[in-house]
Amino acid sequence: MQHRRTPLVLGAVLAMALIALVSTPALADDLEHLQPDERNTVEIFQRYGPSVVAIEVEVRGERVDPFERIPEGMIPPQFREFFERDRPRGEAPRRQGAGSGFLIDSDGHIVTNYHVIRNALEEEGVELREGASVKLSFAEHDAVPARVVGANALYDLALLKPEDPGAVPEDAEPLTLADSDQALVGQKTIAIGNPFGLSSTVTTGIVSGVGRDLPGIGQIEIPMIQTDAAINPGNSGGPLLNSAGEVIGVNTAIVPGGGGLTGRGGSVGVGFAVPSNLLQESLGEMEEGGLTDLTSRARLGVMVAGLEGYPEGIRERLNLPERGVMVVDVESGSPAEEAGLQGASFEVSVQGRAMPADGDVITHVNGEAVSEPRELQRLIFARRAGDSVTLTVLRDGAEREFEVELREVPREQQRRR
Repeated sequence: MQHRRTPLVLGAVLAMALIALVSTPALADDLEHLQPDERNTVEIFQRYGPSVVAIEVEVRGERVDPFERIPEGMIPPQFREFFERDRPRGEAPRRQGAGSGFLIDSDGHIVTNYHVIRNALEEEGVELREGASVKLSFAEHDAVPARVVGANALYDLALLKPEDPGAVPEDAEPLTLADSDQALVGQKTIAIGNPFGLSSTVTTGIVSGVGRDLPGIGQIEIPMIQTDAAINPGNSGGPLLNSAGEVIGVNTAIVPGGGGLTGRGGSVGVGFAVPSNLLQESLGEMEEGGLTDLTSRARLGVMVAGLEGYPEGIRERLNLPERGVMVVDVESGSPAEEAGLQGASFEVSVQGRAMPADGDVITHVNGEAVSEPRELQRLIFARRAGDSVTLTVLRDGAEREFEVELREVPREQQRRR
């Protein structure tokens, strides 16, 4: 009698084969026969793969479905058996994790995305909800409970730590952060994570773009790194590395192609990562604990506009610089008003569009150049209420400096900077 394997068994065999393919130690024995680029990828994976973790989130006994926002057609057929959404009530989900993360220091801190663990947390904090848990597992190690040390919702980042300090294996090496401002379009990228629950998966590609806007990621505009390395559900929170094995970004999202992952002729989409410099900027505050979001951030109390839309002739007439942001409006009673900043009082028509004309132009914050609104936003949100900043401002063609003491953002005014 001939026995037929069920789809679940076939799926399990496929998953085991894929995991064995990417994680077998035999690859380390002899790399001489490989091409330089292949050798580079294998060496980086073998060195830093043990530093990447799978993160599992449960809320009231039910694992958070990492695919709840993913259309059914985007889940490859061979994986649907593991993640069926119409399983009988009470049946445990057949998958391995909700996201990824990576070791960042010798103290055992793990970086991931805030959205990976958000559903397990209390509102406006980092304490676990009743009945919720967060667990992490290093490759080939059992899952262990973890606590959320701190989170930055602005940049979609979070910092975890195993409850047991001894849970970090000896072969897990803290990853080094690169200067993401030096990332170049065309340079090699390596992503390590746990897509669709397949642990220790590595993909490669290039930096496809920098400074990309992607609405819905974080609470403010983030200059994302775009990559064509495959980033799929479960990769969120994992590292995007350069050819030196340094972190240039935290893998965060994918925009699927028109055909989805299974559509004929469709692309698999493009991936995006939060730049490592924003992670570096956030680490200290996350280590102190608590949630950083719009309700806890300092602000100026201004509305601004970029200068890129002003034609050269208009710039000359209005004495506008090449770089900077114009103050369009100053909120009454705000730190900006108290410091003496002025908004625009009239507009000019540029190709039928009304544009502010005579507002103060902010060119620097504490000596750091500002060329567009999101740069001002980032520099201000990096401070805390009570901090003072020095703004370099052009008014009527003359450069001036203003000292501004920042205050928190009231909920009803969160859209202001």
